[in-house]
Amino acid sequence: MSTAEPEKLAEGTLISHLLELRDRLLRAVIAVAVVSLPCLFFANEIFTFLAQPLIDKLPKGASLIATGVMSPFMTPFKTAIFVALIGAMPVVLYQLWAFVAPGLYHREKRFAVPLLLSSILLFYVGIAFAYFAVFPVMFEFFAATTPKGVTMMTDIASYMDFILTMFFCFGLAFEVPVVVVLLVLTGMVTIKQLKRARGYVLVGIFIVAAILTPPDAISQTIMAVPMYLLYEGGMIMARIMSGMRRPQSEPGDEPEESDA
Repeated sequence: MSTAEPEKLAEGTLISHLLELRDRLLRAVIAVAVVSLPCLFFANEIFTFLAQPLIDKLPKGASLIATGVMSPFMTPFKTAIFVALIGAMPVVLYQLWAFVAPGLYHREKRFAVPLLLSSILLFYVGIAFAYFAVFPVMFEFFAATTPKGVTMMTDIASYMDFILTMFFCFGLAFEVPVVVVLLVLTGMVTIKQLKRARGYVLVGIFIVAAILTPPDAISQTIMAVPMYLLYEGGMIMARIMSGMRRPQSEPGDEPEESDA
């Protein structure tokens, strides 16, 4: 009887976690669906807004084209769904946080909340940086290097796949401070080790930027420089948060101390 009771308890706990996970995922899907409604209604306007950086740099008389039969409908539709997912990201991440939070100590929650908010904000900043700072320079470079006798007329589906990939890459690239802070707070690396690795990190950042961006030095530099500055900012934040964590200890965080 004593061995059967823990097994039933574990099974019940697992089921309750699965049910809660289902509810959290359902709420996240509903949030995305709700945000999708206005996005789908203004799908063409959203696509035009996102395509404006390229439209402004096209040669006179050139325009975007649709080579597929369904491209004029499907491309704005997929764009609207992507924008809805990005717009509902705070709700999606909150549902994830609400599912994980009960298993964290109070001190861990205190650090996790600002990191979660910072990751959302930095992801949005990365997308905005790509749209307003990177795309105009990048498309101007592409238009200027078009061979003589070739008219630059980009397919809308190819363009949308390209900029969505760039949005995702720049959004992740701007998460560097959050990654640095997590590495330090979890004890995987120290701030001294991060300082000593500056040279290797700089080279690695330029390699990553060369892989993620188009093959031109301007786009690579525009992505690499903010990433390195964010790396330095991450070390500053890690030092501040580590200093806040040392002098404070929550009575419920380390239950083993009361037995010592």
